Amino acid sequence: MAKRDYYEILGIDRKASSSDIKKAYRKLALKFHPDKNPGDTAAEEKFKEAAEAYEVLSDDQKRAQYDRFGHDGLRGGPGGGAGFGGMNMEDIFSQFGDIFGGAFGGGAGAGGGRRRRMKGSNLRIKVKLTLEEIASGVEKKVKVFKQVQADGAEYGDCQTCGGTGQIRRVQNTILGQMQTASTCHQCQGSGQSVKKRPSGSDEWGMVRKESVVSIEIPAGVEDGMQLNVRGEGNGAPMGGVPGDLLVVIEAIPHETLQRNGKNLHYDLYIPFTDAALGAQAEVPLVNSKAKITIEPGTQSGRIVRLRGKGLPAVDSYGNGDLLVNINVWTPKKLSKEEKALLEQLKGSENFEPDVNHQEKGFFDKVRDMFT
Repeated sequence: MAKRDYYEILGIDRKASSSDIKKAYRKLALKFHPDKNPGDTAAEEKFKEAAEAYEVLSDDQKRAQYDRFGHDGLRGGPGGGAGFGGMNMEDIFSQFGDIFGGAFGGGAGAGGGRRRRMKGSNLRIKVKLTLEEIASGVEKKVKVFKQVQADGAEYGDCQTCGGTGQIRRVQNTILGQMQTASTCHQCQGSGQSVKKRPSGSDEWGMVRKESVVSIEIPAGVEDGMQLNVRGEGNGAPMGGVPGDLLVVIEAIPHETLQRNGKNLHYDLYIPFTDAALGAQAEVPLVNSKAKITIEPGTQSGRIVRLRGKGLPAVDSYGNGDLLVNINVWTPKKLSKEEKALLEQLKGSENFEPDVNHQEKGFFDKVRDMFT
């Protein structure tokens, strides 16, 4: 089933500010919060749907990708699109606990002083694609080096905060005692610390290892476009939330075809005899070839359009076109016999430039480019 528009889910305009996005999400999150709707699976799905929309639109980079390419622009590996996929409620609360504040008194969420799960950082890589791969879409397996929890690492309650993830302080004021709470700086709110750190691991018991990641790249991606593969970035200690893998597309130039959006361009050179008499010519497509007819009297600069022979686009249906730009080639060397034949034709009125015809050819070219 097609995903709903994220702006529609949150009930906001596409020009909404960061503050508007946060307010809209908090309103929906409080309305469909599991503590307010126990056992209501429909409310739980709406809660997750709102969290997914907020996760994308609250991130300037992901929002820009979504605005330009839609859901496909955020597509990643299997089950790793822009959505929350297999994330559970704890995952959502761990990332957006500050949105809820203390509204639910520490129920299922992060409000009320519950521990926070640490978040791993994102990784960024470049993936080179041929025009053939871009035309059909492709699965790429890439090697990445990322932080993972070391084998044998053990964790226990943080001694600084006693495992709560927060530091509480009581101050005496003229109004009586006031209690404040802040995130524990020692454990970053996780409530845990490293008790056993394997050799070679960092202060959090993490090591850098090579991993092979499978990425599903949709057809029609463009040079510079960025895909997001959820959960394939750096890991986080103590079972925290892993970061994402950001995949930047780098298109490898094609030998003969040039890309312009969904359209492809090809320069075809023909002898002037073919231009005058007409002929059949073969032109390359992305994965095959096609034949076109050169009409008698074809002028240099004429454009022949092969509809639907271009590329797909990630944000729309249908393919672009192949535009064949015809260039009439003039020979640089002639034999005596060839020169003699051309001299005989030189005086013919059919070989004199037709200004009106040239102008018509120019306007035909312009018309073809915009139809």
